[in-house]
Amino acid sequence: MNGQLRIRLLRASDHLDDAVEHVVVLDNDADPLAYREAIAVAQRVELHFPSFTDGRAFSQAYLVRRRLAFTGDLRATGDVLADQLIQMERTGFSSAVLKQDVDPVDAQRQLDRFAAFYQGDVVRDAPFRRRDGEVESSPSSGRDAQRPT
Repeated sequence: MNGQLRIRLLRASDHLDDAVEHVVVLDNDADPLAYREAIAVAQRVELHFPSFTDGRAFSQAYLVRRRLAFTGDLRATGDVLADQLIQMERTGFSSAVLKQDVDPVDAQRQLDRFAAFYQGDVVRDAPFRRRDGEVESSPSSGRDAQRPT
């Protein structure tokens, strides 16, 4: 996700000024897997939310990040509201163009409310997950204990 951990919030004017050469724009009913070759060379993929009640772009984002291993900018456009941003971030979006009447300060405050999660998501593994063979210090026994993963 371009090395960033939090979703980047944009106003419509910022989005228009943020020109890149290779952009793939998908309607929310398009199958991202059918655009595999175009996405492989894209710098940005834009997924559209025609209304806040239509969440198909969340599924598209998951497919683009996980199955197609896209590492560029995955951008949400359309009816993007502040209360959707956490889920957008967790499903792989790296930037979002806020709806015109959404205050960027309020949107950032919404993001800051939830800085970490116990569950893994598209971007991060769960924080408690260990690799095979890792040793954890056991606070109750004072010695190292090996736990299965």
